[in-house]
Amino acid sequence: MVGNDRSRPAYHQSYEIIRDKILNGEIHGGTKIVEEKIAAELGVSRTPIRESIRKLEQEGLIVNKRVVKPTEKDLRNMFQVRILLEGYSAKCAASYLKENELQALNECVEIGRTGTVEEIMEANARFHEIIVRASNNPVMIDIIDRMQSIIYLFRKTVVFYNRPHLIDEHEQLYIAIKERDGQKAETLMKEHLQADLEFCLHLIDQ
Repeated sequence: MVGNDRSRPAYHQSYEIIRDKILNGEIHGGTKIVEEKIAAELGVSRTPIRESIRKLEQEGLIVNKRVVKPTEKDLRNMFQVRILLEGYSAKCAASYLKENELQALNECVEIGRTGTVEEIMEANARFHEIIVRASNNPVMIDIIDRMQSIIYLFRKTVVFYNRPHLIDEHEQLYIAIKERDGQKAETLMKEHLQADLEFCLHLIDQ
């Protein structure tokens, strides 16, 4: 049931619950999504459920009112887009990030070393978000936003299974951006995401 968190709209809480049920396998691939049934389960009206489903359709987790399950090809395609866009964003970040944003990146690195799994997940998401927004390109930002559910799934995989050197790579990226070395930041981001892809593919193969 959706809680009483007044700081976020009901649709956002509903969206997170439905997304997590899909990503955790509680709602299986191929399952037909019925608004009335989910609204009753979560104790909310159909309006926030409809908005949640619309967002999940934009993100590619629901197609024709059915849950999809990302394939290896989907994973490769998604990472190819991320590598291009986030690599460029990292280059921009080296030129445009302000001091307070650099500090926020550093804080994300620190949390990555000392936080709980949930805190590390949030810090990881925030780290990439700060860099993506440095592109100042609303079209690119929107493309990444539309991939958030799939990104969340694989971010959870690399954090939960403790991918080696994950936080070291974030720190190296932070240093390159702080030193205003755009070329190095772009290269490091591309290598970082490529390592995420290979780690996830390795787990899929097992």
